[in-house]
Amino acid sequence: MAANTFDALAQAAFATSEAVFAINSPTSQPAQAIDRLADKYTVSNTFPAVTTVQANADPFHKVVESAARTRELTSVLTTSETLLPAIPHLFKAASQRSAVVVHLETQERDKNVPAYADLMAVRQTGFAILTSDNVQSSFDLGLVAQAAAVQTSTPFLNAVNTGSNNNKAGKQSNIVLDHQRVAPALSSEQDLAAHKERQAAVSEISLSSLYLTPKEAPEGKKPEGAVAAISGEEVYSKVEELLVALQKQTGRSYRPIEYQGPASPKTVIVSLAIGSSAIEQSLLQNHKDIGLVKIYLYRPWSERHFLEALPASVERIVVVEQAPAAQTAWTPLFLDVSASFHAADATWAGQIPKIVSARYRGTGADLTNADVTAALGSDKPSFVINPHYVAHPVVQTPLQDADVDTPYIQMLNQVFADRLNIENGIKTDSVWGSHQQSPEFGYGTLVTKVAARARFAGLVSKTVQDSALKISEPLRKALTQWHLNRSDSKLAQRHGKEAVELLRASQDGLVGPLAEILAQSAQFVKPSHWLVGADAWAYDIANSGVHHVISSDTDINLLILDTEPYTSRTQNPDNRKKDIGLYAMNYGSVFVASVAVYSSYSHVLHALIEADQFQGPSIVLAYLPRPDEENVSPITVLKETKLAVDTGYWPLYRWNPALEEKGEEPFRLDSERIKLDLQQFLERENHLSLIIQQNPDVARTLTHSLESEAKARDVALKKKAKDDFAKLMGGLGGPPVLILFGSDGSNAEGLAKRLVKGAKLRNLSARYAAMDDVSIEDLTLEKHVIFVLSTAGQGEFPVNAREFWKALSAATELAVSETKVAVFGLGDSHYWPREEDAIFYNRPSQELHAKLLELGANPLIDLGLGNDQDADSYETAWAVWEPLLWESLGCKPLEGVVEEPKKSADDAMKIDSNYLRGTIAEGLLDDTTGQLRAEADTKLTKFHGIYQQDDRDLREERKKQGLEKAFSFMVRVRVPGGVATPAQWLAMDSISDVTANGTLKLTTRQAFQFHGVLKRNLKKNIQLINKSLLDTIAACGDVNRNIMCNPNPHQSDLHKQVNDFATDLSAHLLPKTSAYREIWLDQKLVKGEAVVDHEPLYGATYLPRKFKIVVAVPPNNDVDVFAHDLGFIAITNKDGSLAGFNVTVGGGMGMTHGNKKTYPRLADIIGFCTPEQAIETGEKVMLVQRDFGDRMNRKHARLKYTIDDRGIEWFKTELQSRLPFQLEEPKPFKFLDNADRYGWTQGQDKMWHYCCYIENGRVKDTPAEPHKTGLREIAKMHQGEFRLTPNQHLIIANVTEQEKPKIQVLLEQYKLDKLNYSAAMLNSMACVAFPTCSLAMAESERYLPSLVQLLESTIEEVGLRDDAVTIRMTGCPNGCARPYVAEIAFVGKAFGAYNVYLGGGHHGERLNKLYKESLTEPEIVAELTPMIRRWAAERLEGEHFGDFVIRVGIIKATLSGKTFHDLS
Repeated sequence: MAANTFDALAQAAFATSEAVFAINSPTSQPAQAIDRLADKYTVSNTFPAVTTVQANADPFHKVVESAARTRELTSVLTTSETLLPAIPHLFKAASQRSAVVVHLETQERDKNVPAYADLMAVRQTGFAILTSDNVQSSFDLGLVAQAAAVQTSTPFLNAVNTGSNNNKAGKQSNIVLDHQRVAPALSSEQDLAAHKERQAAVSEISLSSLYLTPKEAPEGKKPEGAVAAISGEEVYSKVEELLVALQKQTGRSYRPIEYQGPASPKTVIVSLAIGSSAIEQSLLQNHKDIGLVKIYLYRPWSERHFLEALPASVERIVVVEQAPAAQTAWTPLFLDVSASFHAADATWAGQIPKIVSARYRGTGADLTNADVTAALGSDKPSFVINPHYVAHPVVQTPLQDADVDTPYIQMLNQVFADRLNIENGIKTDSVWGSHQQSPEFGYGTLVTKVAARARFAGLVSKTVQDSALKISEPLRKALTQWHLNRSDSKLAQRHGKEAVELLRASQDGLVGPLAEILAQSAQFVKPSHWLVGADAWAYDIANSGVHHVISSDTDINLLILDTEPYTSRTQNPDNRKKDIGLYAMNYGSVFVASVAVYSSYSHVLHALIEADQFQGPSIVLAYLPRPDEENVSPITVLKETKLAVDTGYWPLYRWNPALEEKGEEPFRLDSERIKLDLQQFLERENHLSLIIQQNPDVARTLTHSLESEAKARDVALKKKAKDDFAKLMGGLGGPPVLILFGSDGSNAEGLAKRLVKGAKLRNLSARYAAMDDVSIEDLTLEKHVIFVLSTAGQGEFPVNAREFWKALSAATELAVSETKVAVFGLGDSHYWPREEDAIFYNRPSQELHAKLLELGANPLIDLGLGNDQDADSYETAWAVWEPLLWESLGCKPLEGVVEEPKKSADDAMKIDSNYLRGTIAEGLLDDTTGQLRAEADTKLTKFHGIYQQDDRDLREERKKQGLEKAFSFMVRVRVPGGVATPAQWLAMDSISDVTANGTLKLTTRQAFQFHGVLKRNLKKNIQLINKSLLDTIAACGDVNRNIMCNPNPHQSDLHKQVNDFATDLSAHLLPKTSAYREIWLDQKLVKGEAVVDHEPLYGATYLPRKFKIVVAVPPNNDVDVFAHDLGFIAITNKDGSLAGFNVTVGGGMGMTHGNKKTYPRLADIIGFCTPEQAIETGEKVMLVQRDFGDRMNRKHARLKYTIDDRGIEWFKTELQSRLPFQLEEPKPFKFLDNADRYGWTQGQDKMWHYCCYIENGRVKDTPAEPHKTGLREIAKMHQGEFRLTPNQHLIIANVTEQEKPKIQVLLEQYKLDKLNYSAAMLNSMACVAFPTCSLAMAESERYLPSLVQLLESTIEEVGLRDDAVTIRMTGCPNGCARPYVAEIAFVGKAFGAYNVYLGGGHHGERLNKLYKESLTEPEIVAELTPMIRRWAAERLEGEHFGDFVIRVGIIKATLSGKTFHDLS
């Protein structure tokens, strides 16, 4: 549909509507027209409520329900494909006298369903119908429909078709949208008020009756006040009156039924206006003696007005009408025209003309002059004038350039291959539009096919038992085995293949049944029969045909896709979709599974296989949410799926009755998160359900007693307890204080804890909590409340404060006149750089403070505002504000007491932990929560390779439901040098399925990483890792982390030497505590062991911060050697052997937005050491940092700051004093790139290596790319190694010449050979970020590929597809993907906004610099596109992008870490 058509319809709707519904489908997105509107206000200067709904979610139920409840003028923007399922609702809207106006475009769904068929199908629903075939008239008639609906209390359809794909004649370029002038002349506020009175008077029976159109009560028995139905003539007259008013305002003329042509024609064509433009044009040019009657108002049909419009001279009428889908004798308009001459209230003076029916295929816009001539020249009573018409293809809106059903259909194809038979039309809108073909569409065909195979089996059985037939013993055996195993797909195929080969071998002598068996040999293969449909089947299981399939006992499978997003799910219980799964399970003989491909690929795979193997009907309910967006992002689909699965809205389960026969449990719940909740819930819930079923009043009693009586008692008791507590504490010291914080990170919470400590020092009773953990009513019970509130996003409240603020901001009164409050805010005045963005600075705290005072609370002190731009960040303002706070609470300055002793809290935590033990073991035993409650334990577990996280996609929804966060753990596996055996790969693959989220992450530091490990699986996860001879100790924490090493597949001997060094150094620097083995591997302490446990290198406080070491092998710098604390650059002898290492120190990537005291830094080269000296050199460098690193400020605790604070010469002197040998001068070397070499390469030892592209290091299966399965199959037969690259990719290393062809086959089979990406994509890298990283401010891993794709079109256009550009993205400024050495870097600033950095060195030798802050996706593309074009046009020979932007002055080169923030 032309964009300007829906734009015009939307503008007409917005002119006077009080509510607007936009119904989106895969073929149309009318909601986008609303977004594009220039004028979003009504003529009364109000903004109508806008609701976007999906076509497959029974949208008209919501429309009609809303219109009846609110009595508002309600407009709908949609296409004709939504009309058929809406018929019951349309009848109801008409009976309710609702002012509903449906603005729609008719669509040709396929060659069998004409464009106007749906419109004709609803012509008897009681809706008035206006039609047009151009944009201007659709807008004009839309305004008329809006006014007529209100003034007659009659619902209207305003239908338009602007032409086919090949004929744009109906579209106009100069549309006059004069609604602001016209609409007030057509209707008024008084008209709307009168309508609401009329609809309010409609008898209640008409709103609730089972009759679609209420029965008329006998005369004299109508309810008092009931409103009489308006007649069709009254509606017609009102439309006619409004069209006259429209003409006066605009000069644009219409009549409900309009005649054009000569005064006394003998022949007249009658056509709906919606299909008349081409006819009108043909008559004007070639048939000026023929008249034309255009029907603008088709319903109500007025025989009298039709005959009045018809010239008396007419002798022949040709009714030109679109051919209906079914072959019927007469068409709707033809019947209306014919009946008009025999109507009782209409008279025709002359002889009744001859009336013929001329039908056409396609739309009226597709008609040609030849077609019109054919219509005029035929004497047949009924005929088709364009029989050779070819239907236009239906264009659907893609989901990432593919049909939304593709993931599941791809999986069906992968699993069943040639056996797959999908019987109904899956690749049309039959599944995703509103006209889902019912299961019965393909059921009959499938039953026939199943019966045919059963007859074939009977033929085989009869044949092998016929002793008169001469059958060889091998053939008889093969046929017998096939018959016995015909239901087993694999065995049936094997024995069938044997039988066919034997039959063909004796083909010349085959007669009778054997010849017939050979002729039907395709039946040997057991097909996998599937019907595929969508969620509309679930609204009426019986009538949709699902019931017939379930009860058939036939071996066929249904795949039913549910596309309704969780966030826009139907809330009305009267219209909820029926639970097909529960319905089917009640039969007992049906396999049922509920799956979600974006939640668990493997679960879908198992379900499909089990469904196919089950002998009987199978139903697989598949979730794939289709949000109301034009180009649906996979991230959105993923988030919707996670919400649905996590909340239990879409549980993952399998019900297999066949297991009962084996004595096994038939029901398996696969939703990991809700298993425990369900187990605890079922016992009490089942008992309660039985009680309520027996006595429904119990439910109401429970609700009343809990919500009424208990609530009042609770408030009274709570207030009394508070008062008593206050009196008690007042007697002991100062008044009690409630400290509330809102914080996405830890700063505000940290200040809240400091206030609690300060209160205790002053004998005050204090407690603290997140703002969302208290209700606003609690404020009325408190005497003193202190708020510490950080700023999120663009001046937004943090997640754990939003519900509190939502309630408080909506409150108009709150009894807080006796409550004293203080507010301290944390923000950054320069976080958003534009002047107009200054309003975001500390906005939450300012709004909170103002609202509290507005409600009557008393301020303890003025609002405090901490600013990250101050010398000591927010601490500067805090140092002034905090003493004033204590003074306002009546506390005298402390004498002789140090409030905040200058010591490292983290060091104290390490010392108290007893060498990293803490209370981790006890926390693991606490099964009442999914987290480790003790904050110290969450820090200590990092030393064990574990991060506690929660799923941020689910955070807000779980908070709404009163659930704790969706806690899980990330487990990082230490893999020195990134080298693993095939056995270890298989172990990691299995562990990810058994204990994690089913994916395996290859990190930027050559480690394995598991995500989504639940607490109950955490110990098992680590034990299995250790069983594979890997571990997680020191993969995180304030210790030396996993040591990286160039995978170097070319120099095989050298790689072994440097990798052995990396492994040895890693082992040398490991913590020596036995806590890891005790906690995770159940190795018990022996007597006295705790006393002697020690750390010879680290000591009890370990390092100030993390410490990272890498080993580089020139000419490749894939490890980014200068970006780490300590680096070793391998130097070779002339024969290629290892001579030693250049040593680099002081690199690091992390920084903080807005804090110029933090910055990335590249390492300095300080000397050369031999291989024998390297381990001791590494140890002593780390020990210098241990002894001199900043332990007070963790943001200043890395080695880079130690060196910059004291100078590189000081560092070299200090290091040299600890070494028993002198470091030599650095040796020459050269880096050429930092990328991976993809595809096959051969090393010096003639072994082969294949580097796979793994998008952002996430090894997973998708329907299109089952990489995880492929790598598993390769590992089963591979005899070499798996090497993780520093760029998150994977090398299948040391492949023999004999092994290579076999691996190549697997690479191709599982799409691991796909390397046809642009060089920009191949050189891109992202950190994990959302949804698990607590520090993430924006998407990264899930988003970067789509952003690069947006740039690729320009890159390819200018011929740079194969020119590498290093692109990196992180969700926060901490730098895990090493963004600050990239040529282009995107660093998350807020959700959807990134700081863009340019000018890094192509092989990691130069830092980049900030180009622009807080750019959104369109802004990023707009900025980079002209740069890329300029690079292509002006680059020097071989000049890299990072060098180019510096040379031409786009960005200034960064010469050192200290000048990183220098933009001038």
